[in-house]
Amino acid sequence: MFLGNSNTLVLEIFRSENRLKMSVSEAGDSVRTVSHYSLCAVSFEDVSRVCQEIIAILNRQRKRSDLDPDSISSLKKHGQLLWEQLLTRSVKSKLKSTGSRDLVLSLEEELVSIPWELLYDGSEFLALKFNVGRLICSQQEQAQPRSRNITGKPRMLILADPTADLKGAYEEGINIRNQFDKAREKVSIDFKSTDIDTLFVKKALREYDIVHFAGHCEYEKSDPQKTGWLLRDGRFTTSDILAMGADTLMPSLVFSNACQSAQVNKAGIDQDYQEKTYSLASAFLFSGVRHYVGVIQRIEDPVSLVFAREFYLQLLKGNSVGKSIRLSRLRLIKDYGVNSCLWAGYILYGDPDFVLFPGEPKAKFSSAKTGTGLYRKHKRKLLVIFLSLLFAALLVSAAVIAPSLNPTAYYLFKKSQGLFKAGKNAQVISITRKIISKYPGFLDVYPFLADSYFRQGKKDEALKYYFEYVLQSQSKNDFRHLADSYIMIGWFYHQTGLYPKAYEFYQKAVDLSRKNNDKLNEALVLRKLAVWHMDKEENDLALQFLTKSSEINRGKQFYRKYRYNLACDYFDLGLLFANKEDYNTAKEFYNKSLKVFNQLNLKNEVSDYYFNLGEIFVWEKEYQKALVCYLKGLKIDEDQGNLPSISSDYCMLGELYMEMDNLPQAEEYFKKAISLAKSINGRMELAAASFSLGRLYKTKNQKNLAREYLRQAQEIYYGVETPDYKSAQAELLSLDR
Repeated sequence: MFLGNSNTLVLEIFRSENRLKMSVSEAGDSVRTVSHYSLCAVSFEDVSRVCQEIIAILNRQRKRSDLDPDSISSLKKHGQLLWEQLLTRSVKSKLKSTGSRDLVLSLEEELVSIPWELLYDGSEFLALKFNVGRLICSQQEQAQPRSRNITGKPRMLILADPTADLKGAYEEGINIRNQFDKAREKVSIDFKSTDIDTLFVKKALREYDIVHFAGHCEYEKSDPQKTGWLLRDGRFTTSDILAMGADTLMPSLVFSNACQSAQVNKAGIDQDYQEKTYSLASAFLFSGVRHYVGVIQRIEDPVSLVFAREFYLQLLKGNSVGKSIRLSRLRLIKDYGVNSCLWAGYILYGDPDFVLFPGEPKAKFSSAKTGTGLYRKHKRKLLVIFLSLLFAALLVSAAVIAPSLNPTAYYLFKKSQGLFKAGKNAQVISITRKIISKYPGFLDVYPFLADSYFRQGKKDEALKYYFEYVLQSQSKNDFRHLADSYIMIGWFYHQTGLYPKAYEFYQKAVDLSRKNNDKLNEALVLRKLAVWHMDKEENDLALQFLTKSSEINRGKQFYRKYRYNLACDYFDLGLLFANKEDYNTAKEFYNKSLKVFNQLNLKNEVSDYYFNLGEIFVWEKEYQKALVCYLKGLKIDEDQGNLPSISSDYCMLGELYMEMDNLPQAEEYFKKAISLAKSINGRMELAAASFSLGRLYKTKNQKNLAREYLRQAQEIYYGVETPDYKSAQAELLSLDR
């Protein structure tokens, strides 16, 4: 039984030989003892021919370049023929005169092949006039499925391009994930791309309220139970779905945007397209999915992306599923023109009146001007109370931050922070060592001291004070600082190529931060682990870590430290998508990070932004733009006195000039990078510059010099668990060919 809004219109249609039996009523009328049905004689042969004509029309319009001004008028003509042939006079009168916007089509299974949404009443298509949803009456006996009730914040999973051969599906998934970034307070979202197998999907469906699939769907006409989503290891079929429904809580909403089917007739839609779509939809519905959005025609990627983005935008605004579908159809008309039929490709199975993200209830205001006068009357008193509380909080904070410190020591610490930002590393070292000599328990000093040594290339001294940070944190049982010190040591080993040691300390930090519910450090170490996996070209694992990290930081971004971490998440997401050669998404994340870095007045991180953005310009052959970015980044690193970064900067400038075929300039920068790396004992910086210089000499056919520098790089990379060793080895072997 349908339990919808009392104003929802319900159109029930059953087939009886060559007639249709139908009734139309408002959902609130269903309690009536007697219901009126009307009968309509139908030539199903004629209806079939009209449906085939509609298929031909839709086949001609799959993208913007296919638009034909005559198509929409032809679709209206054939839609009106179906209107005239399939509905009785009383039903047509009710549909034309109703003030309801929600329409439920309650259909027998054998009637799903008719495009009911495209019936045209002379002025409007049903799909554009109503928020339409289908409910199916089936003779199949199924065990009663267990439906998921959403309590609290819904969880959403995006499955994008499981077979790694649909760039448009991948971009669709990324765009939807980015769209939900601004709605983390409403929905918890996970994203999965590539390496998606059937076992993962079976497990995932049990955990999520909303699932969006963008990829291939293969249909088996001879055996519908083999129809299903195409994954890395085969199909996730209708039989798999039905098997799960007996004892699994299935998602409330599934959007199967699988319009690039590998088996669908590449010229367009098969004549039995509705049955094919329904075979997958019915499996989900019989298994407990309450709302299923499917695609009935082959649609080009930009169109499907526009529709999906608009659909989720409207859902988040608090609109019903059916209204969100209708508004998404109207969005396609707006974007692609009134002559477009592209909007006709989507069907909703389920209650169109269902609201997934209810809006906040509006406050009820009384005639007393909402208490404004009372607030004004006590405004001064409230301000005094607030300032008193703030002052007390500052006193408590001072007691926590600077225990046992005299004002002079705390003043020196604040001064060292300013000097660190200005790149005055020698002065920072002098001041912080004085503080530690008198107050070894002042834990916040150690990171500035160790990082200043690292900037100078004095890595032994840096490591000494990172470990001193550990010891002092342990002696004070300060677990927050202890987790922070573990992360810093992990990052030190990470940057120096000692990956197993880095992982060891990262894992210590993860365990400690989770044990003590230290969300700040948990998010930080998850991001470091993401970069660790990126270095090993394990991008899917990296994305999982970054997704978890950003979710923590996004929920607390009103705190400066969390907001800083979130900006770093954005930055590393940019790096991840650059590695995947998705440069537009990479730029989007880089720019999001820059916005926050600028708000926080941070310089060192902005240098990294310029170099990473410049690298994308190199890949896009925008060499002048890349050079401008690199020089801006170099200037910042020079101002910061960050010698390891400057060595890497020289190397990247050399690679840029090599790409521009300016080999003398490239050689000069590579040699500067090598010289600086040697002076600071920078192993990884030396390896990178030697590798690049070796490639340059190979280009110049100076094989002996090429071999010398490539071997130097290979020797450093040996034992470093990244692909760099194999790259150096491959370059060396190529010299002997």
